[in-house]
Amino acid sequence: MQYFLSSIEGRAFRIAQIATGNRDDALDIVQDAMIKMVQNYSMHAKDEWKALFYSILQTRILDWHRRQKVRNRFRSWFNWNSAENEDDEEDFIAQQPANQAYAPDVKLQDAQFMDDLNTALSTLPLRQQQVFLMRVWEGLDIAETATVMQCSESSVKTHYARALEKLRGQLAQHHEVN
Repeated sequence: MQYFLSSIEGRAFRIAQIATGNRDDALDIVQDAMIKMVQNYSMHAKDEWKALFYSILQTRILDWHRRQKVRNRFRSWFNWNSAENEDDEEDFIAQQPANQAYAPDVKLQDAQFMDDLNTALSTLPLRQQQVFLMRVWEGLDIAETATVMQCSESSVKTHYARALEKLRGQLAQHHEVN
């Protein structure tokens, strides 16, 4: 179980960070999902772990969004400033080291693309965002994604197609020939 969790922790963190937009919340979500995985599912077959873990992660992300809605209602009632923690947020994807073999202009283009991709992913509705991440980053097939997301396979296909359409539209400038 330890090897499995260490092999997915980075990707799980990126998924949670994109969903929350906050590094600390993402770390808490991933840690909580890992603890639940060990407590409740360590005796399951190893080939079931990936889908089980991502189901737990998705549930934790949805719970976080529900709590945020309630907190935001209270903040709006009391006119609290929720912008005070924005400076602490880090862009994890943009901080990833670029391949040293690239020329500076290619590195710049890659960095700009990653910034734009991160921004585009964060603007997607949560279900589209999570389906896209499960299919593309985690390599889950449609059936596995449906199990993780607790929805039908046709719903996965629809969310994935809509996410791709929106991302292609937002990232079209990166495909233009200069």
